[in-house]
This record gives sequence, C-alpha cells and structure tokens, in this order.
Amino acid sequence: MPFTTLRDAYREEVRGLLAGGVDAVIVETTQDILQTKASIIGAKRAMAAEGRHVPILASITVETTGTMLLGTEVGAALAALEPLGIDVIGLNCATGPAEMSEHLRQLAKHARVPLSVLPNAGLPELGPDGAVYPLGPEALVEALTGFVREFGVGLVGGCCGTTDEHIRQLAAAVAGTKPVPRRPRPEPGVSSLYQAVPFKQDASVLMIGERTNANGSKAFRTAMLEGRWDDCVEIAREQTRDGAHLLDLCVDYVGRDGTADMAELAGRLATASTLPIMLDSTEVAVLRAGLERLGGRCAVNSVNYEDGDGPESRFTQVMELVREYGAAVVALTIDEEGQARTAAKKADIATRLIEDITGNWGLRTSDVIVDALTFTIATGQEESRRDGIETIEAIREIKRRHPEVQTTLGLSNISFGLNPAARQVLNSVFLHECVQAGLDTAIVHASKILPMARIPDEQRAVALDLIHDRRREGYDPLQELMALFEGVSAASSQASRAEELAALPLFERLERRIVDGERNGLTDDLDAALAQRPALQIINDTLLSGMKTVGELFGSGQMQLPFVLQSAEVMKAAVAHLEPHLESGDDSGKGRIVLATVRGDVHDIGKNLVDIILSNNGYEVVNLGIKQPITTILDAAEEHGADAIGMSGLLVKSTVIMKENLQEMNSRGVSARWPVLLGGAALTRSYVENDLSELYLGDVRYARDAFEGLRLMDAIMAAKRGESPLVDADAEEKRQERRERRERSLRIAEARKARRTEEEGRCPRARTSPPMCRCRPRRSGVPGSSRASRSPTTRPCSTNARPSWASGGSRVPAAAPGRRTKNWSRPKAGRGCGTGSTG
Repeated sequence: MPFTTLRDAYREEVRGLLAGGVDAVIVETTQDILQTKASIIGAKRAMAAEGRHVPILASITVETTGTMLLGTEVGAALAALEPLGIDVIGLNCATGPAEMSEHLRQLAKHARVPLSVLPNAGLPELGPDGAVYPLGPEALVEALTGFVREFGVGLVGGCCGTTDEHIRQLAAAVAGTKPVPRRPRPEPGVSSLYQAVPFKQDASVLMIGERTNANGSKAFRTAMLEGRWDDCVEIAREQTRDGAHLLDLCVDYVGRDGTADMAELAGRLATASTLPIMLDSTEVAVLRAGLERLGGRCAVNSVNYEDGDGPESRFTQVMELVREYGAAVVALTIDEEGQARTAAKKADIATRLIEDITGNWGLRTSDVIVDALTFTIATGQEESRRDGIETIEAIREIKRRHPEVQTTLGLSNISFGLNPAARQVLNSVFLHECVQAGLDTAIVHASKILPMARIPDEQRAVALDLIHDRRREGYDPLQELMALFEGVSAASSQASRAEELAALPLFERLERRIVDGERNGLTDDLDAALAQRPALQIINDTLLSGMKTVGELFGSGQMQLPFVLQSAEVMKAAVAHLEPHLESGDDSGKGRIVLATVRGDVHDIGKNLVDIILSNNGYEVVNLGIKQPITTILDAAEEHGADAIGMSGLLVKSTVIMKENLQEMNSRGVSARWPVLLGGAALTRSYVENDLSELYLGDVRYARDAFEGLRLMDAIMAAKRGESPLVDADAEEKRQERRERRERSLRIAEARKARRTEEEGRCPRARTSPPMCRCRPRRSGVPGSSRASRSPTTRPCSTNARPSWASGGSRVPAAAPGRRTKNWSRPKAGRGCGTGSTG
C-alpha cells in the first residue's frame, strides 16, 4: 500500500475520533516505523484540519529478538519518531516487563518526551488448556512500579494477558506516585530502518558516502540510466563496507523523471541498506518521493537563500517537508548574493539559516547541518587561492557561535582539476584540517581518503601550504604539488608505497601491514615469520603491536574509522592464517564463556582473537557476534550454562552500553551468577576496576588483551573448582593501590572545587563568565597534602592589582574578543589578580 494512501486513511480516522471528543491519539503495537510515521503524520494533518490538537502517543512493539519485527532497533525508532512531534513514546505487547527493561533503559536515557509501557503478563506458556500468561497482578505491579521508580515511566498499563484485576491493582499502586525525574541525554543523528547513527562519531568524522550520486559517480549514473537497480544497490553496499556512515542519494539527471527514479531507489535502499539516507535533490517532488519510502530519519540536502525565504521560495517548500517528516536538514552558505567566499560571510549566512530554521520551523540546532562550501584551489586564479583557508576558518567560527550545530563539506570540490593521485593527498590533508577546525561530517568517497600517517612528509607539507595559501618568493605550493605528482597515478602511488613496505625487515613489515591495512603479500610474510617464531609469539609481539598503533592513531584523530576497519580485516586474515599453527592446550572442557560485541557496535576483531586464544586453550566459546543486546547475551549464557560472560566493543559509547548492561544484570538479579570480562579499545582498567566494579554486584574484570582474558578465565575456573581464590593476593594489592590513588585524586579534586567555590563567594569578579578573577589561596588545604596543616590565605582582588604574569617573564597576549582565553599560567601563591588577568 502506498504511503500516501495509508497516511490519508489515518487522517480520516483521526478526524472522526477528534469529532467524537477523544483526549489523545495512541498509535500502538507498531512493527514498521514507516507505517508508524504515516499514522502520526496523518493524525497531525487531521488535527490541523479540525483545528483541535490532542497528545499523540507512539508505542512500538519489540520482539524477543531485541528489535521490532522488521529488525528496527529501539534507538532507530526513537530517532525516527521523536522529531515528528509526538508527545509520548513507549513499548507495548510482544513480551513481558522483564524483556522490556533493557529497551526502557535506553529510552529513559535518550528520549526527551515522556515514556509509557504496557507489557503483556509475561511470555505465554503452553498449558493443558492452551497458552497462558504467567504473571499475576502482584508480579506485574511490582515490575511496573519498579519502572516508574527506576526509569521515570509516566504511563503504565497492561496488554495481552492482563485483566481488570491487573489494572485495578496497578492503578492503586501508582496512585499519587511521581515518576523519578529523568535527565535525558539525546543523541542527535539520523537512522535507517535498522539502526540509529549519531552525528558525533568516536574520534572520527561522520562519513557520507558520495558514490550513490548520479552527478558524482559515473558507475552509479550508468546503472541508473540503464535500469540496473541491483547494481545501484550494490554500489550502496560497497560504501557500507568501505566505512561510510550515511549515504548521499542523488538521482537528479537531465531528461530523467527524478521522482520515479527516487521512488525506485529509495524504496529499494529502505530495506537493502543498513545505513541512513541523505536525500539530495533540487526538486521538492523528488525529496518528497524519498521521504515517503524511507522509514528511518533522513537528512535532506539542502536549503539555502538563493531565491530568498518567501512563501513561494524553494527554502520554504523544502522546510515544510523537513518539518512534517521530522528530517534533519543541510543548510548551504548561499544567500541572495550568491555563494559566500569569506569566512565571515559564510558564518553570517550560517547564523541566519540556523536562527531561521530553529526559530521559525521548530528544528533543534543539533538537527541543522551547515555546509560551509568550498571552491577548488587548484585553478591558480587569485580569487580562489584562499578558498580552502576561508572554509576552514568558517567552520571554526560557525562551531564557536553554534557549538551544537553540525557541519559538513563536499570534500572533493577542493581538489577539482588535479590528477587523481594529487587529489587523494589534497583531499585527505584538507579533511584533516577541517576536522581539526570542528567539521562533523564529510561527503566523501571514504576509501579514497588516506590517513595522515600514510602520506609522505613532503607531500603533506606542500598540501598544507596550498590549503593555507603560504606562497613566498620563488615558491608556489600549487606548482610544487603539480610537480610532485606529474606523471603519477593513484595506482603508481600505491605501487610506490608497496615497494617501500617490501624493503622493511620481516617483522617490522608485518606490523606495518596491520597499520596500513595492506593485505597483498600478507600470507607470504606470515609463512616466512612462522619459520622463525611460533604463531602465538607472532600474534602477541607483532600483530597486536600493530593494532595498538592503529588504536593510538584512531584515538588521536590521525586515522579515520574506514582505515581502522581495513586494519581490522588484515588482522583478522592474519590470525585466521596463523590459527592452525597455534599450539592447543592439553586440557579440554575447562569451562565455557559467552562472548559478544555489545549493542550498537559492529567491531569484533578483538573479540574474535579472544575466541581463538581461549578455544586453543581448552575453553568452549559461544561467540554471539556483533551488536548483541544484553537480553540475547543472558539468554545464551543461560542456554549454554556459561561460566562467564565476555563483552567487547571498540567505540567510546560501547563503554556506556557495558555499564548499562551491568545495571541490567543487577536489576535482573543475575550478577552473582556470572563473572563478567570486559575488553575494548576505549575501555581503561581504572574505569572497570573502580567505576564498574563498584556498580556491579558481581565480579567484573578488565581484560587488556586476549592473553589477559585467558589468565582471567583460568582464575575464574580455578576459583570455581575451589583450587584458588579468584584474585591472587598480589593482584588484589595492586588493585587496592590503584583504588586508593583514585580516591586520593577525587578528594583533591573535591577540595579544589570547594576552594574555588569559596573564592568565588569572596570575590564577585570571579563569578563573571568567563571569570575575571583567579584569586588563589597561598597554601593548599587539600586533605592528604604535606601542606594541609598550613592555613590558606588569599589577597583580596583589586582592580589595581598587577596581573600574576606582570611580575616578570613574557606578557600573555590578549584574547580576541569573544574567544575563550587559555590558562597560560597559574598565579603565584599569595598574589591577587587584576581585571586584566587571563588566569
């Protein structure tokens, strides 16, 4: 059934309900978020037609699989439905309250709107008289009142299997009860039918794949023109494998029916692609066709002020679509005078766009994606020489003025006119510079970007000079870059890097292969290495060293996620080649562990290495794979009789998911049953052994790598057999020392905070923002400090006092107006500070 038919049918139904005097409209037991969107939009249209507005409650149904029937994760449903203007979001049907708690926890953490929950009376059980629901009124009431207290649920009720007695007791139990206050932390982003993708990526820019664009990709355009739709879908999937987070879909082409092409491709990608879609068109009808076929939350590319912002302007027509369908929107720095060239003009237009979109159209600042735009800097024309640096500075200024806004850039424009090898280097360096300035997303061919560590110093330096227009007498970086790449193709550049790699010593070369993600020649090098060292030593000393370097480059922003994935694939291939050569332990059936990458994370190289090491040492490993919700993990641990649970994840947000999983295990009363091992690039020993061990009621341990995971499993099983305590005395002593150091640091931090509060109370100038005063006590009164016995003394602030840096040394430069000042120097003990101090 077409979206419009369904939407209009719901509109008529709701018009009747409104005429009948309903107090609210509930869209419940929904399994398809596109259908849910149709019903909500239909309801809102009915209310506009009737001139009467009532609350809209959206209630989705999550199966025992942890997703909606079509595979939609709870986060994807929230991302798609909340921007439509619903008043409540919740869960109902399919499962009982126990199975809903994990999903409610996620909604409670991220949803801005109130929450509802209407579970079944448990999961049905087959009895002599057919299926029965096991939860009586008391058990249901206990679970739902717990949701009110723990998750701040504001509306509770019952679905299948509940009776009037269930509801009577529930109503009595919650009468006069106020839900616990929530402090939601929304994650601005977009979603596909299956998953949510936040705009903020861990140590990476969000990559928007550009190859599903008929104007930018010849392969995609040809496939579209010839009606080879499966080939178009495959191009989209290739971008997913290359590391894109979002797909830019543009079907605009002269002489084509763009509405029909968009309907065909958006309809296919809606289910065939796991990535969200950015709809890219200059035609309003084409954008509408895409929005009517995509269940997830899209981004619309784009709006600008080229023809103004009047009632008939394209800006107004597109924004009407954006608001009704709850989309995010790309805003170009173009006004009635044309595309802005200077940083100041770009920032001014961006501010006008943001204020208009948020003030008049109701979007949040975080849902606006500003494209600061750039022209090529490769023409040699004087007027284009500064386009790169002006764009970089525009991004910096836009983010300073509007920290919550998103920024994007069509990256390849900067290098138009150069040969492919030069373009790859210039694009990569320009991307790095833009990210440093605050760029959040980039429209790019992800596999064509090089990490900074892989670009030769000379090429990188010349590219930087060109971007920043650092010309001097006898030196033009544009001419220098063209000379560097004269006669060089992308293929020959890659061959040159391969020759450089081949010249390295064997084990250094193997490590470099991991860092560079270079698979050609890998097996030959591994075979040569096996002639010199055992397989386990190669993994431990060489391959893991390479992955450690990858992690450091990723964490510092020098390597983007697509290249981390390339490195992980090479690591996976290397370990698979070495696995038959690993010596197996003599023991068999030593114990059983369930391993999983946590919900929302698709990275599994570390987990799979743990699987190999444990399996080769006599342990039975149940490897669940990636993106596993805690319910699935616990069900598997129960089914297989696991002795321990291992959770893994690469991303920073995965550490938060691990914490939520431990909380869920506490609430289900299973924490004492399963020890938990945690590992992943973003985890730290301190976080696990201090924060998480205090939270978890059972035993939780940090495994730095697969070999520490093996030692921990040995300890767990030895303790279970009564052979030794779970933790030996030396390890426990070191752990206690770390805990005491942390507690000492926390006490010092609290004392400093209290001292600052006291100083601000004594000196009114310290309460300005930013503070104009940094009065400091002469001696520290920090508990545990060697100077704690000395009384703190402070000179009063005076507008005539000399700044702390004026007593000698270099003068600190004044800060630019409106910019945050750097804490250049700490005032000396006993000195006050004047109004000119920068702190």
